Amino acid sequence: MRYMMLVYAPPVQMPMDPQAAQAALQEHMGMHDELMREGVMKIAERLYGEDTATTVSVRDGKTVSTDGPFVETKEQLGGVYVFECEDLDAAIAIAARIPTSRHGHIEVRPVMVAPIEAEL
Repeated sequence: MRYMMLVYAPPVQMPMDPQAAQAALQEHMGMHDELMREGVMKIAERLYGEDTATTVSVRDGKTVSTDGPFVETKEQLGGVYVFECEDLDAAIAIAARIPTSRHGHIEVRPVMVAPIEAEL
């Protein structure tokens, strides 16, 4: 089963120490390499900051878009992963390997396969 991991963390304070930024990047890339070798990583995407977000809704047939995220939080969605895992326990074990889990949160959700997709 596929599981999506939504990576939430406090916004990065700028300017960021270049050595700390490089160390964090190397740690994430090392984890990516390990999980790619294990054959479980399907998608890994990093997102721009919440200041680039646009929220879209349709009300009474009218499309409304507003700058920024819909809700204010102390943490922001910074990236997503999709992993192929045997079960939720395996997904949780992978989520614990994501370096951001030590200062943020990783939301784990099973990916729903629509019946028509299962036939393809």
